[in-house]
Amino acid sequence: MIGAAVKTEPSRDEEPAVAQITLDEVTKEYSGGVRAVDAVELEIQSGEFLVLVGPSGCGKSTLLRMIAGLEEVTSGAITIGGREVTHLSPRDRDIAMVFQNYALYPHYTVEKNLAYGLRVRGTPKAEIHRRVQEVAQMLGLEHLLQRRPNALSGGQRQRVAMGRAIVREPAAFLMDEPLSNLDAKLRVDMRAQLARLHAELGVTTVYVTHDQVEAMTLGQRVAVMRDGRLQQVDSPQNLYRRPQNLFVAAFIGSPPMNLVEAEVADGDVTFAGIRIPLADGGAPAGRVILGIRPQDLSLAPPDAAAAFDVEPAVVEELGSATHAIFPVEAPPVDTDAVRAASDEGERGVLLATDQRALFTAALPEGAPAVVGQPLRLEVDSRRLHFFDVDSGARLDPHGAREAEQFA
Repeated sequence: MIGAAVKTEPSRDEEPAVAQITLDEVTKEYSGGVRAVDAVELEIQSGEFLVLVGPSGCGKSTLLRMIAGLEEVTSGAITIGGREVTHLSPRDRDIAMVFQNYALYPHYTVEKNLAYGLRVRGTPKAEIHRRVQEVAQMLGLEHLLQRRPNALSGGQRQRVAMGRAIVREPAAFLMDEPLSNLDAKLRVDMRAQLARLHAELGVTTVYVTHDQVEAMTLGQRVAVMRDGRLQQVDSPQNLYRRPQNLFVAAFIGSPPMNLVEAEVADGDVTFAGIRIPLADGGAPAGRVILGIRPQDLSLAPPDAAAAFDVEPAVVEELGSATHAIFPVEAPPVDTDAVRAASDEGERGVLLATDQRALFTAALPEGAPAVVGQPLRLEVDSRRLHFFDVDSGARLDPHGAREAEQFA
């Protein structure tokens, strides 16, 4: 458990650098013309906690390593605190990195691991001792200072790795999937500790993860990446409620968004024989891809205007909620964007021989959902999402593509 942070004075005579990070058309191209990162434009505000998220191979770790100076930038520029660092070595960028493998020195005690970076920089012994003690108190490591890493649990090792970064008092923290080696419960605990640490320290933090739950719970803003390009940079709530394209819609949300091709005409949206009346101006006319969040499907009262009957094929009782998974009489949406966004194994083998789209309804605990028995559901038409069939761009109520922030 983290105690109250002890405020420390800057270790240098001058004021601490403003740690705004700016990426200007940053590109990483490997031999053969393969672009791992493609012309990324991004401004990370001083003190912000920004999360880079996306499927494996999307370029998020490569982008972080370029900010750190561990990967050479092919073109573009990086500034940290108003100072261009594009071609500076990592040690000259005033950043600290935390990796998933902890990278602790096994023959050093926790105390010496925490102090190592300061000793290398020639920090006075008294200052090293002060900072190490303060960080140990902050992270609840006081009783572990004389232990070596092999005598620590995974969570304790990760706290030491965090402490080694914090003790340096850098302008920014760069974190590359630091919790991926921990079990599920410990990840939840460490997420809470990271959020608390950021609130206490206020240091600019760029955090890479493939776990969208981690991204949504930690990030003040979340940058969603696909194939080396930014798709949307926004608050977690806006990513969830207003995804700007089909990839973001399919990637963000658990369970994932239900998607199906539909027809909008005469104030209704129709798919798989189901007709849903729309609010005024609720959708463009014509053929669209319709998106419905599982959380926006609910048990229908007798007088529901937008109700329809389904037959669950699978019912998952999760204790606090019930997930009813059911087919609809329409083919699944099978586009490059949806395939790229799908987690490996996510509904992938469920009813594999069924060529119909599978929907999920996230219902309250104890909902009367039974496999093979009719279930009446409704959806709030104000919470529907519409996407262009060809481009996958979000559609506004008048049928136009919304202005895309990123190509």
